Amino acid sequence: MKTQEFPFFSTKVEADGDPKSFDLTDASQRQEYFEYKAGAELKKLREYLKENTFIVYLLGKKSSGKGTYAKMFKEIVAPDKVEHLSIGDMIRSFDAVLHDPQGKEGLIEFLKQKYRGPMPLQDLIVSMEQRSTKTLLPSELILALTEREINKFGKKVIFLDGFPRDLDQVSYSLFFKNLIDYRDDPDIFVMIDVPTDVIDQRVKSRVICPICNTSRNIRLLPTKKVEYDQKDHKFYLICDNPDCPSVKSNGARMVTKEGDELGIEPIRSRLEKDETLMFQIAKMHGIKKVFLRNSLPTRLAKEYTDEYEITPEFTYNWNQAENIVEVSKRPWEVIDNDGERCNSLMPPPVVVSLIKQLVEVLDL
Repeated sequence: MKTQEFPFFSTKVEADGDPKSFDLTDASQRQEYFEYKAGAELKKLREYLKENTFIVYLLGKKSSGKGTYAKMFKEIVAPDKVEHLSIGDMIRSFDAVLHDPQGKEGLIEFLKQKYRGPMPLQDLIVSMEQRSTKTLLPSELILALTEREINKFGKKVIFLDGFPRDLDQVSYSLFFKNLIDYRDDPDIFVMIDVPTDVIDQRVKSRVICPICNTSRNIRLLPTKKVEYDQKDHKFYLICDNPDCPSVKSNGARMVTKEGDELGIEPIRSRLEKDETLMFQIAKMHGIKKVFLRNSLPTRLAKEYTDEYEITPEFTYNWNQAENIVEVSKRPWEVIDNDGERCNSLMPPPVVVSLIKQLVEVLDL
């Protein structure tokens, strides 16, 4: 399956009178947007979740928005019945556990009960303590640790982000629900296609606050205050996080995180591996699948989406006469993996597509 074979999904709504418009960065308007675009499907999902749950395996390149989409689904559909579990975050969280004698003892006792695999448990613990982030832990260990985390949630919808990570883990994931006693739940593979250029440009224009580590994007998600360095001839953002100590003194200048100027180059092989895995699973039979597109060819954007659903690109101009930065925006255009001009979509329309396709594959 090739990238261009991911189906296009329309979020257009036929309505009498003037079409509605929403600010998708505003939480209250976002809720109204979802009811307008997918109200009938939301009602069916919420009714289904009164008695039932399901498991979602999120597949896509690193930084493709998996966590964003899962968290927005939870926010909109049923905050008390949905959980997002990032395997990477879970693994990193065990660093603190392993440095706490009581926590480490509890983890070892759990793994004695649950872990089955070719590597001795003690060697696994050492590997977790000393591992490189580039080294994948054994699949059998990931399964046991994931079960430990899921047991804390109770019976809820689970969005698993980061598993499977390799081709040899696909078979594990296909039978994973049996291992965690979710035998009656459907499992669904959600595959997310994002042009590599989108990820590359997002990384290159990302900035962080050196005080509070808040992340923003000078090209796609600016703060309320943009300034101009007349010496370096560069525009920059001022942190506006109300919890940042710097805000009391007019805010800190946000900076590029070391390495971000390289874009995707440090993770190119990882992105290629993620894409290969996704397309391998897309060819498999007997599993429920949902296909999400983060972008649409520019030539089709107006046909399939409303203008406010397209990611805006912010541009800046220094008005020297008035000593101010002028901010304007336009639809963000990138080149997709097939060499075609495309528009990136805001997260909400992608989640509308997710909601409607889930209703379809669950046969609600």
